[in-house]
Amino acid sequence: MSAEKKRIKSNLITYGIVIGLYLVMEILMKTGNLSSHLKGLLVPMTYYAIIAVALNLCVGILGELSIGHCGFMCIGAFASSIFSKLTQNALPTPVRFFMAFVVGIAVAALFGFLIGIPVLRLKGDYLAIVTLAFGEIIKNVINAIYFGVDSKGAHISLNNVMDLGMEPDGQVIINGAMGITGTPRDANFTIAIVVLLLALFVVLNLMNSRDGRAIMAVRDNSIAAESAGINVTRYKMMAFTISAAIAGAAGVLFSHNITSLTATSQYFGYNASIMILVYVVLGGIGNIRGSVIAAAILYLLPEMLRGLNTYRMLIYSIVLIVMMLFNWAPAAVDWRNRVKHKFIKRNA
Repeated sequence: MSAEKKRIKSNLITYGIVIGLYLVMEILMKTGNLSSHLKGLLVPMTYYAIIAVALNLCVGILGELSIGHCGFMCIGAFASSIFSKLTQNALPTPVRFFMAFVVGIAVAALFGFLIGIPVLRLKGDYLAIVTLAFGEIIKNVINAIYFGVDSKGAHISLNNVMDLGMEPDGQVIINGAMGITGTPRDANFTIAIVVLLLALFVVLNLMNSRDGRAIMAVRDNSIAAESAGINVTRYKMMAFTISAAIAGAAGVLFSHNITSLTATSQYFGYNASIMILVYVVLGGIGNIRGSVIAAAILYLLPEMLRGLNTYRMLIYSIVLIVMMLFNWAPAAVDWRNRVKHKFIKRNA
């Protein structure tokens, strides 16, 4: 089997796993075999898989450790939510939601480009620290903003709502630390799966394109890549910006799936960024399919174990250790390679 056919087959397997999961969940919902609690976890599970794919593009394919992708998710969430609030009565729902995606992705990509200019000059721990700082800055800046609109236009304050000085017909959009309330809940599981498939399509095709090979060459040895005529800065910026844009798309789903959007540490802080990095590491750095599977399992597992409240986190920790050993222990890697080789020979 040629390398191209193997690539296509691998990509189809990845799409098939996502579509298969979707069909199973839809059947369970239609037949009433899925609890309302688990139904509410399907969209969050999917947007965490999307941002894991985005982070793996940055960490696994580009080779740059970023801990600030929750910041891009936050930007996409708030930009799209502001757009939806402003156009809630002016545009039909499908058009408004599509445009909210465009706005959220575009603003996140813009910030990714601007942040990438100084940040990508750094390497290793320094890059991780700066991207972490960026995520915290974004969260705290949004918590300090009061934004509203009235017949005279837009008003911004960093003090309180009263300082906006709006007319009686004014509408507060961002209310400081209270965030945005009343964003239309347009996101659903079907739309989230479509966005995940699009994110996978973009990343998998980028990996196997000429640009993707250049990005991976930069990851492996930037000096050798530059000496071969590859524009290192350009390809770093490309991968980082696309990664930020995909994280922005996850933010759009996030903001349109909850009633009240706030820039809290629970969703956009340090711990959330580390959790997504855990999905990437346990799924396999550079393994896009693994990121999706790890995000789905590790997000749903603690919720499904709530009945075993005493042992819930113990079981979760054991699963993390087992997955880490399975993915990275030399003996486990050798065993997987032997099984894979036997399977390929049998089906050749």
